[in-house]
Amino acid sequence: MRHDEMIGKVQALAHLPDRGSTELATRSVLQTLAERVPTGLADHMAAQLPRDLAACIHDVTDSAASEGRPSGAGERFDLTAFAGRVAVRAGTTEDRALRYCAAVLEVLDAAVSPEEMRKLTDALPTDIRELLPTARADEPAE
Repeated sequence: MRHDEMIGKVQALAHLPDRGSTELATRSVLQTLAERVPTGLADHMAAQLPRDLAACIHDVTDSAASEGRPSGAGERFDLTAFAGRVAVRAGTTEDRALRYCAAVLEVLDAAVSPEEMRKLTDALPTDIRELLPTARADEPAE
């Protein structure tokens, strides 16, 4: 999926007023997601995204590597912390951040391979998994 198409879909789903706020919301969600999942998974997802959006994921994974954090597991935090991190990055409320998360994850589901989305689903705790499109959220973790 191309960058403009992804941003347009996120904007429509999240009911955002303009491209600038949509870009910020999308990057905020992707960065927070990259913190939560194993860096290898984050990098594989980034490889399937447009360069500009992949870069915000790589910024997080590169930072983790330079800090010596293990690549096998992402940081452990729940939905409240996830929404809080997105809200701070996007300069919004946690309620709006949750709406942004759901929109970005829905577009991500269409943008990356089903295999990567299954891995993402498995890597997320139940509470964050509920932000995924309904068919994904209902998949049992392996």
